[in-house]
Amino acid sequence: MGLIASVLALFGCDQRKVDEAVNRAQEGARAFWHSVQPDRTLFRGIETGVSTEEDVRRTAGRPDLVWEDESGARTLEYPRGPEGATTWQVTIGTDGRVARIEQVLTAENFARVRAGMSEDGVRRLLGRPTTVEAYARKRETVWSYRWWESSQQQAMFNVHFGADARVTHTSRSDDPSTTKGG
Repeated sequence: MGLIASVLALFGCDQRKVDEAVNRAQEGARAFWHSVQPDRTLFRGIETGVSTEEDVRRTAGRPDLVWEDESGARTLEYPRGPEGATTWQVTIGTDGRVARIEQVLTAENFARVRAGMSEDGVRRLLGRPTTVEAYARKRETVWSYRWWESSQQQAMFNVHFGADARVTHTSRSDDPSTTKGG
C-alpha cells in the first residue's frame, strides 16, 4: 500500500487523467471487438432509411475511411482484412440516414474495374486492398483483394496499375494463405 501511495504522490492523483486513461482503454477494447466481430453481427439492428451514421458507428465502430460525395452523401468503408475476405460500404444519404449497406468484394464489382481507371476510382469501388506490391522493373503496382470466389474457396483479385497510376489490366490468383507453405 505504501508503494501505491508513493506512486500517487509522485505522479499526483488527477481524476481527469485517470478517467482519460480508462476511456482510452475502453475505446481500444471497442475498436478491437469491431475489428474481429463476425460479419453477421457487424450491422445488426441497422435499418436502411431509418438508422443514422451515428447508429452505424456505434454498432460497427469507426470506419477505415469515409468518402464524401459532391451531393453530400457519405460512404463509410469497413474492410474486414487483412485476412478477411469482405469489405462493407455503408452509404449515408443526404438526409443523414443509411441508404445502402453493401459487401463490395464481388465478381460483379470486379467486372466494373476497367483499363484506364484511377487508383482512387478502384479504391472507391472495392475499398482498401489486402496487399499492395510494387514491381519496379515492370513499373507496375498490384493491388490484391482476398475474396470469396465461391462459398468454399477464397482467391485473390488483382488490379495492375501502370506508372501513371491507371489500371492496365486485372488478374486472378490463388489465395496464398490457402496454398502449401502460405
